[in-house]
Amino acid sequence: MRVVPVYQAEGMVLCHDVTEIVPGKCKERAFKKGHIIRKEDISKLLTIGKEHIYVWEVNEQKLHENDAAARLAKAVAGPGLVLAEAAEGKVEIKAGISGLLKVNTEALERLNDIDQMAVATLHSNQMVDVDRKVAGCKIIPLVIPTNKLQKIEQICAAYYPVVEVKQLHACKVGVVTTGSEVYHGRIKDCFGPVLTDKFQHLGSSILEQIFVPDDISMIAEAIHSLLLAGADMIVTTGGMSVDPDDVTPSGIRAAGGRIITYGAPTLPGAMFMLAYFGTVPVLGLPGCVMYHRSTIFDLVVPRLLAGEELSRKDITRLGHGGLCLSCEECRYPECGFGKGR
Repeated sequence: MRVVPVYQAEGMVLCHDVTEIVPGKCKERAFKKGHIIRKEDISKLLTIGKEHIYVWEVNEQKLHENDAAARLAKAVAGPGLVLAEAAEGKVEIKAGISGLLKVNTEALERLNDIDQMAVATLHSNQMVDVDRKVAGCKIIPLVIPTNKLQKIEQICAAYYPVVEVKQLHACKVGVVTTGSEVYHGRIKDCFGPVLTDKFQHLGSSILEQIFVPDDISMIAEAIHSLLLAGADMIVTTGGMSVDPDDVTPSGIRAAGGRIITYGAPTLPGAMFMLAYFGTVPVLGLPGCVMYHRSTIFDLVVPRLLAGEELSRKDITRLGHGGLCLSCEECRYPECGFGKGR
């Protein structure tokens, strides 16, 4: 690659895209990399402010920005993603499916610690729709050493995938609704319809809803009944506070589950419980899930439906970003809730 005056460039091969910017109107590519410059192109190049341009010279030690950006994006992208065409040293990465966006933040930090390139992503662990832009890869200079790009590809291979979209599994969800007031018909259950809508939106369905009073043994029996019925996930509602009659956590313990956490550093959602019966997660959902637009449910359930087994550490990490501002018009996931890491 070398620089030549535009007046001398006729017949030479352009080695980078040339962008034309018309203030207030457009920003578009006027000439594409690889274009053979014609005599009539010279006046337009001058008009858009290009008195000198770079023309191509083959050099195996250097990579052009577009070629390098395409290789970088290919190395970064995992399953569930599609890559746009490289332009001006940049490649956009979009979701090829609807699902859970996962970003390996350790790998991302290592990549961005290498100069002359940049990878930017959305926050990990959020739901994205098809065609949503989730990441962008940019080569900073016009050319980059080939050996540097090879180092980047080695890092991506070691951490593969750096970025991916996981498809959610269609699960059969069992629901145990506790509370003597609901069990005896004194009040109408409002939690069931909310959960039905939430799980349907995530591609899953309610297998069965069992109503029980505030009785530890009956809660445990209901959980076992749903496990025998083939539930892939069980959620319990009601009885999650610290009142003497609220015994749902005790019922989950009595059923023999492996307790991961009782309590989560999220507001709303602090009275959340997570346990496992083998590989089947059992969730104790606090009442806020019924009337708040975004809660611990939205931070945890998509990850479970994507096949992840969550640890206590996964829950404690939610504290950074776990404060919902309860905006008058909820914008989740276009906000900071759950976006600490």
